[in-house]
Amino acid sequence: MKIYTKTGDEGKTGLFGGGRVSKDSIRVAAYGEIDEVNAVVGLARTCAADGEVDALLHRVQCTLFDIGAELASSQSRADRGDVPLVDDDDVAELEQAIDRADQDLAPLETFVLPGGSEAAARLHVARTVTRRAERHLVGLANDEPVRGEVLRYVNRLGDLLFVLARLANTRAGVADVPWTGRDRAKKRGE
Repeated sequence: MKIYTKTGDEGKTGLFGGGRVSKDSIRVAAYGEIDEVNAVVGLARTCAADGEVDALLHRVQCTLFDIGAELASSQSRADRGDVPLVDDDDVAELEQAIDRADQDLAPLETFVLPGGSEAAARLHVARTVTRRAERHLVGLANDEPVRGEVLRYVNRLGDLLFVLARLANTRAGVADVPWTGRDRAKKRGE
């Protein structure tokens, strides 16, 4: 099978199940954002020293692929069940992972800046890309149906990546980078 089809040369792409849409449509942007989240989660996995975290992020990547497929499908195909759908159990898995990771963390006393260890920094990048994808999904949901489970999953994923970034710093023995504000930083000479 060839990787190129030439069918998109005119600026249109096909949806699974039929129909063609402009490559700059909000639907294509939304599933493109999900694809980017998947890529940066994969990048974050390259620094995952913990096998349990790596396995969790692998499951997240598989779920993100399913979400992308759902968003890239015509409504009729998604309704027929041809596309694996994220459900409340998937959302609950993320919530349970957040709760488990949070048990190992010091209480959050201030906002934190992305950084610390390399693993944490990569997870923060994944978190911010996830939040951007979430904004695109909300935009899509304003125009077309998007299932609530998809919106909840992506929202929880942003939360999970934040907690995992803090956990990566804790396990690396590196402090989170506290936000101090520009005025306070200037007074301390930073």
